[in-house]
Amino acid sequence: MMQADKNQHHPQAVEEEVFIGLMSGTSLDGCDAALVRCRGGEVRLASFVSLPMPDELKADIQLACSLEHSNVRLICALNARLGAFFAQAAQAVCKQAGFPMKNVTAIISHGQTIWHIPPPGDGFTPSTLQIGEPAVIAYQTGVPVVSGMRAMDMAAGGQGAPLVPLADYLLYRGKEDLALQNLGGIGNVTLLPANCDLDDVFAFDTGPGNMILDGFARHLFGLPYDRDGLLAKAGTVNQALLNTWMALPYIDAPAPKSTGRELFGEHFIKEQLRLHKHLPPKDLMATAAAFTAHAMRRNYELYIFPRCPGLKKVVLSGGGAYNPVLKRMIADLFPECGVLTQEDLGWSSDAKEAVAFALIGRNTLRHHPGNVPSATGARLALPLGSITWPAGYEQ
Repeated sequence: MMQADKNQHHPQAVEEEVFIGLMSGTSLDGCDAALVRCRGGEVRLASFVSLPMPDELKADIQLACSLEHSNVRLICALNARLGAFFAQAAQAVCKQAGFPMKNVTAIISHGQTIWHIPPPGDGFTPSTLQIGEPAVIAYQTGVPVVSGMRAMDMAAGGQGAPLVPLADYLLYRGKEDLALQNLGGIGNVTLLPANCDLDDVFAFDTGPGNMILDGFARHLFGLPYDRDGLLAKAGTVNQALLNTWMALPYIDAPAPKSTGRELFGEHFIKEQLRLHKHLPPKDLMATAAAFTAHAMRRNYELYIFPRCPGLKKVVLSGGGAYNPVLKRMIADLFPECGVLTQEDLGWSSDAKEAVAFALIGRNTLRHHPGNVPSATGARLALPLGSITWPAGYEQ
């Protein structure tokens, strides 16, 4: 067992703090690990890796997320397996950076979302479940682990999402209006009005990001995703189908709101493939890309532009930022805005969420809030998550 020196870990005892943020999202492509160095108000991404998700692990997560096929034994075992996988991701980013694990202040693990029931719950208690046992991560790395960040926000009446807005506020607020649009499995936006205070931040999930695209690519073409948007580029948008999807109640639902695999996951994907098997596969890909872009535009018209009618910049992140077809569709729908990527601001599109959770975990260790009530709908701002201490750690 690794003997941890309290001066290596305790955030009050060192001038520089070093965190590892871990993020495994709805796309299930892997675990993103960001090594983040913090000194006062300065935040720097020192290293980033994305550890690919083993096919067997990915398949079991998909089973665990299925109401038809999931079971408690599967989820129980998967919790421990994911903890070991997340520990490997933390070790990989340290190895890449040449940074000793023993000098990491804390690992912040988002976990893998298995199910999410936002308010009002539709007959079920609003709740959320992320797995990836933090005790396994702490034991295998010898580093304190902050985990389970979404649950406290929901305990306070919030959606448990989005949580990235805190980091968006800390890193990007400035003298001009800015919309930060993440395109992971799900799309979400953070609006930062010019010279805003934290209470001015506004954020919510706009609808699907890559989730439907990835599902269609997997079922129709045997591919994990539509590389460079080539499949969607070769298809034609089916306007009738697009109109049907745009009529889903979530699209126009008022914020705060959050969604995920429960609405746009495997059940939705298989149902759409069954209902529209007569359509050319590449047309389905083109229509799925258009749905992401149009859902985004509709939500901006309803909830973003009324708050910031002079908005001129939309910044994309997540895997969708690398899809040129999706990016072009968004640019065409936002002629009044420049459409940029995180790289244009000096940050990695891939690393955004892992960095965000590193900063949320830093706040947790300081007993500072990690949620933004104006984004999640929580009754108050609170420190988020639980802390799991490794063997030999002394405060």
